[in-house]
Amino acid sequence: MKVIELAAKLGLKVKGGQEGLNNEIKAGYTSDLLSDVMGNVEAGSIWITLQTHKNVMAVASLKDLSAIVIVNNYAPDQDLIDQSEEEGIPVLVTSDKAFEISAKIYNLIK
Repeated sequence: MKVIELAAKLGLKVKGGQEGLNNEIKAGYTSDLLSDVMGNVEAGSIWITLQTHKNVMAVASLKDLSAIVIVNNYAPDQDLIDQSEEEGIPVLVTSDKAFEISAKIYNLIK
């Protein structure tokens, strides 16, 4: 499934990285600990987190992720948005809790 399709089906708001909306989602990972994500996420995954700072994009870029979903309607920092535009990795926002959006995403991409 492509990021743009997932965003449309789940009503996710695109905050940055529009160039990557056609990225293919191969898996998902939910964590707020950057070192955990770096050690365990698969390339091509969508990452669900409540983190909003630019280090999130550093990890996403390093691990070649498809997109980032920020939960609880938290607003991404402007430097995260700017970096997402440079990297072409979409930053999406939802009002859902991490548990809820993880389940929804899992059911769509399994």
